[in-house]
Amino acid sequence: MNGDKIIEINSLTKDFKDLRAVNGLNLNVFEGDVFGFLGPNGAGKSTTIRMLLSLIKPTEGSIKLFDKTLQKNRIEILKRIGAIVEKPDFYGYLSAFKNLEILGKISGKEISKNRIMEVLELVGLSKRYKSKVKTFSHGMKQRLGLGQALLHNPDLIILDEPTTGLDPQGMKEIRDLILHLSKVEKKTIFLSSHILSEVELVANRMIIINKGTTKVEGYVKDLLNAKKLKVSFEVNDEEKTNRLLSQSDWINKLESQAKTIFMFSLENDEIADLNRYLVENGIAVSAVIPTRSLEDYFLKITEEVV
Repeated sequence: MNGDKIIEINSLTKDFKDLRAVNGLNLNVFEGDVFGFLGPNGAGKSTTIRMLLSLIKPTEGSIKLFDKTLQKNRIEILKRIGAIVEKPDFYGYLSAFKNLEILGKISGKEISKNRIMEVLELVGLSKRYKSKVKTFSHGMKQRLGLGQALLHNPDLIILDEPTTGLDPQGMKEIRDLILHLSKVEKKTIFLSSHILSEVELVANRMIIINKGTTKVEGYVKDLLNAKKLKVSFEVNDEEKTNRLLSQSDWINKLESQAKTIFMFSLENDEIADLNRYLVENGIAVSAVIPTRSLEDYFLKITEEVV
């Protein structure tokens, strides 16, 4: 899946008077990626996206998209990108179809009626194509925004906080749509979000930035497995487990205990070893629950000194 570089950013820097919003940022997005772009508020995410879309100019550094320099190939590159930046805006008194028709004309590209209906079907709004947008829920408007970004069939889709303000059902709809765009439509997706659990469910690669610079970049699975996990073991006998642990080196891995639930800090390959040790010594283990998540990793990375 990951072959050609779709986005290549090197030493990207953006200054606003005395504020350095982006500071020597490097990142790579490959064809087919769902790339999670993560960072706390003020980390430089939105500024980076605006530079990617040529809405603002970098102070220093370079941006290449589709192996072409953005500065010299701006129009050609932007024709291959669809984007949602902040909340999509529509004419509330017009239908979903009419909004996309108008937006298609504004883009300067001829968009057929069949294509508009294809896009509405793709984002799950074909049955409401005649409905006025003012009757739409927030989630439906977000999906229509995605439809707008997809009208010209882009190769790269850039989404800046696409689930902001959505309820759990709306978030699931957007998540399912992102997965469909990636797996079925074969689009490359650059996803900026502060909802870490959502990114963990859809992204295959990610970067975490803080204060405008790269903290870590790589495959989500590898990064989450790179360090120790917190793992809860639920056992049948609290006293016997305490005695057993006190006589072994596993006691050094124990972080906390609440009655029959023992929390350990373990490497991935130690989980099965500890479970075997307990069972072989007569402790019935009813549950083994790893609690490591992207949120844990994100907090650890962004709390480190830059």
